[in-house]
Amino acid sequence: QVQLVESGGGSVQAGGSLRLSCAASGSTYSLTWMGWFRQAPGKEREGVAAIYTVDGSTYYADSVKGRFAISQDNAKNTLYLQMNSLKPEDTAMYYCATNFFVRIRNWARTDEYKYWGQGTQVTVSS
Repeated sequence: QVQLVESGGGSVQAGGSLRLSCAASGSTYSLTWMGWFRQAPGKEREGVAAIYTVDGSTYYADSVKGRFAISQDNAKNTLYLQMNSLKPEDTAMYYCATNFFVRIRNWARTDEYKYWGQGTQVTVSS
């Protein structure tokens, strides 16, 4: 079992920055993919960014490329999402997710991930 706890959300004005954290605990030694997803009211949950922990490869949704950066601190079992140049359309609940799979079809699909956190709210005002 793996437990994920997100933190770092909040309210910020457009153009501002936030850094989200996701602390993992439990059987973390064999985690492979770790990702950030978001869900706005009335919309489906969408993939924001992911990292393949085996080699550090990172992946981003087109909407956040150049503004967001995903990273990991293996010593602390923590995943981060640095969000810069935030826009009102980034407003959503942000979730951390992970799995043990080596091969997946699409990092942005929610069904590729087995464990999920409870989420942290990000609100960007114009």
